[in-house]
Amino acid sequence: MEKLSKLPKLYLSVVFIILYAPIFYLIFYSFNSGGGMSNFESFTLEHYTALFEDTRLISILINTIIVALLSALVSTAIGVLGALAIMFMRNRAMRNAVLSLNTILIVSPDVIIGASFLILFTLIGVKLGFASVLISHIAFSIPIVVIMVLPKLQEMSPSLIDAALDLGATKRDVLTRVIIPFIKPGIFAGFFLALTYSLDDFAVTFFVTGNGFSTLSVEIYSMARTGVTLTINALSGLIFFVTITLVLGYYAISRKTKAPHTGVKK
Repeated sequence: MEKLSKLPKLYLSVVFIILYAPIFYLIFYSFNSGGGMSNFESFTLEHYTALFEDTRLISILINTIIVALLSALVSTAIGVLGALAIMFMRNRAMRNAVLSLNTILIVSPDVIIGASFLILFTLIGVKLGFASVLISHIAFSIPIVVIMVLPKLQEMSPSLIDAALDLGATKRDVLTRVIIPFIKPGIFAGFFLALTYSLDDFAVTFFVTGNGFSTLSVEIYSMARTGVTLTINALSGLIFFVTITLVLGYYAISRKTKAPHTGVKK
């Protein structure tokens, strides 16, 4: 029994090693004074210096972050409204149909979604660039937010809404003071998941990006044809450490807000 109890820990350890070993390997060679990842010569920060001097790469990184933040914000707002609309649909058949369509959008291959958006933008005359990438990212992020928010709505007891209405609350008060606070964890989860999907997306962005505008994933793909420099390793290392810092900060704030208050107010 003792050996069996150690199997899950062993399995998790192997999984984490497989996932994180390539990342740390990439970061390790970002400090290599040599030009490749085959032989570590000596420690240097020249690739990080070159990164901050590369204005084009910094501009592409800023473009990627702006698109991710805007698409996450807009898709979260629309996704929350969509989840509310689905939840309060009286027609069960219609509700199931909408949920099925939402699920299909999530499981559809990115290549199909990207090609569909390319055809659409070409037909309606939308110039490929920032606007086309932003619209596409908002579109494929909305179903993700809906899926994250719906379970929290389903957990909420209808008696909470009935009690608020009995106490004289308006529909707006019910939404802002009862429903939104209750589903807030789902909203944050949907926002961060949409943000992550946008930052990582390549397939859809590759189809809808145009000349003069690019995101980090598309740029790295373009560089891979001629050879990726260790500057990308440095950029990847910085993004990884910033992500770890944000995650740790989020958990620290969450634990602080969930901690019981022991002080007594007079």
